[in-house]
Amino acid sequence: MDFRRTYRSAAIAFADLVSRIPAERLDGPGLGEWTLRDLLGHTASSALRQVPVVLAEQAPMLMLTGPEGYFATVRKAPPELVTAAVSASTDDARDTGKALGAEPVQVISGMIGQATSALAVAGDDDLIATPAGGMRVRDWLPTRTFELVVHGSDAASAAGLPIDFDPEVLAESAALAARIAVAVGDGLPALRALTGRTPLPDGFSVL
Repeated sequence: MDFRRTYRSAAIAFADLVSRIPAERLDGPGLGEWTLRDLLGHTASSALRQVPVVLAEQAPMLMLTGPEGYFATVRKAPPELVTAAVSASTDDARDTGKALGAEPVQVISGMIGQATSALAVAGDDDLIATPAGGMRVRDWLPTRTFELVVHGSDAASAAGLPIDFDPEVLAESAALAARIAVAVGDGLPALRALTGRTPLPDGFSVL
């Protein structure tokens, strides 16, 4: 399964989950200070709505050559930039969550259609301007699949519902998480934890 198919597959799995969430659950706990509606809003915005926008912006030069570089760049950003980005992300999550309305799956399905239509006319090696710098389409899109898988699983956990990702989707995202760990200097602790040697420290995250 290539990066385009894993993205579409993850998006469909996310939409299926949203279709099964009871309306009364949407304003309950989601992730951290976010409600479930906020969490769905963040996921829809970052992984779906953003795709046509980014694909339409040509980058002047290549700056990042892999999806792990995208997350490593964000991880290594100055604290004041991270704080501002988190605040803006929270505002956007809440605004988008409200915009999902009473039938979130209908709005999300529309976003999936727009994202996949934009992707259909984009070349694998097209240079696009992402928030972290110029990237090829084939390197950036897996970061959006990763968002769908990670936050889709967050939403499923918050809603108390299962989410069914294809094995290829999970393999792509799990491998990306491992590559991010290496890129930020945590490759060995992650490997030792995955092989049952030592537990990870409290609060460990590659993000």
